[in-house]
Amino acid sequence: MAERVCPIWVGYLLLSPLRKLGQNPQKILGPYIKEGMQVLDIGCAMGFFSLPLAEMVGPQGKVICVDMQEKMLGSLKRRAQKAGLSAGIETRLCSQESLGLQGLDQKMDLALAFAVLHEVPDVPAFFSEIHKALKSKGQLLIAEPKGHASENDFEKSLALAEQSGFKVIDRPRISRSLAALLEKRAPLKNFEVI
Repeated sequence: MAERVCPIWVGYLLLSPLRKLGQNPQKILGPYIKEGMQVLDIGCAMGFFSLPLAEMVGPQGKVICVDMQEKMLGSLKRRAQKAGLSAGIETRLCSQESLGLQGLDQKMDLALAFAVLHEVPDVPAFFSEIHKALKSKGQLLIAEPKGHASENDFEKSLALAEQSGFKVIDRPRISRSLAALLEKRAPLKNFEVI
């Protein structure tokens, strides 16, 4: 897995209205989102998915937006303010070493990692942090651009996710992406050896 980080200028391209033709946030996320949910948007950039997520979870829900670039988060905050969605969005600056999910243990219903995994230097730690933040049976939707991740690398990442306590439950079709929906498995019970 490479340690590339999306340049700021690409954030503006990712907001293009043309992107919605092939990757419409409501169509991609609609089947998994209900009002009142607590959602993580990991690698949110300037909020292509964050703002639609905030609309979908409504005033009783919350979207925690995580990115390692302050300028991306600053743009997201301005966009959320302009759209009247600031109350439903919380931003967190993360680092190469941590997603900064302190205080979220078993509170999140769903996590989204869209076009992020290929930038993560420690994939097992990434999955471990998300697993810890998700509620029991919480879900993680991963999508990687086909140009940035090979099918082989994607499958290796999914194997690491399974080792971290996730189970692949669906392979949604997302334009120009390799995608998987994972679910947090219930912790294994301790059995006494007889």
